[in-house]
Amino acid sequence: MIDVYSWPTPNGHKVHIMLEECGLRLGRDWRVHPVNIGQGDQFQPEFLKISPNNKIPALVDPVGPDGKPISLFESGAILLYLAAKTGKLLPRTDRQKFEVLQWLMFQMGGVGPMLGQAHHFRIYAPEKIDYAVDRYTNEARRLYGVMDKQLSGRKFIAGNQYTVADIAIFPWLRSWQNQGIDWADYPRLKDWFDRIAARPAVQRGVAVLADARKPLTDDRSREALFGKDQYKKR
Repeated sequence: MIDVYSWPTPNGHKVHIMLEECGLRLGRDWRVHPVNIGQGDQFQPEFLKISPNNKIPALVDPVGPDGKPISLFESGAILLYLAAKTGKLLPRTDRQKFEVLQWLMFQMGGVGPMLGQAHHFRIYAPEKIDYAVDRYTNEARRLYGVMDKQLSGRKFIAGNQYTVADIAIFPWLRSWQNQGIDWADYPRLKDWFDRIAARPAVQRGVAVLADARKPLTDDRSREALFGKDQYKKR
């Protein structure tokens, strides 16, 4: 059974969805270990052994590529590992594979970091900084526009096949309101979003640990996520 160390965030849900879409079912093929990032669980020595960057998710597979255990951190690497392990959700021809990988990298380098910053400065920052709010809201809207245009004449982000690129991007768009987005401006992307959200495996994936996450209201959680705890040498 695969062990997944996670929390109900976009990056956590990416892996939960991928496992379910690959036909690996929670409780049968994989189990989840909550890492409460609001309480500082990500800084525990046991977790840092498998995720040295103190970020969720992380994965431990007792049967790795050579039959020996393997541990992985970084959600994008985990998605690619699961695609290779199961032979699903990543095309096998070089041309199609690299077309998908460029959109996976687009999520890792753009969608995740930029939408995360938009969310932070619009919702969580202790003081409102207009420059930061405008900068990251505008960048969020630009990225939504890129994806909306990409979906012209295509069913999915990287073509007409559902892939890891769709799985990587989808959870980040679930907080569209907090990112300053009006879906009316992105009709193709909204159609794609609704189709992805309706998939049974996606619904199972986003339900994982969903009840455990609470609104960020206390100082301890803010310190663990955004304060000095992040920068201590470990």
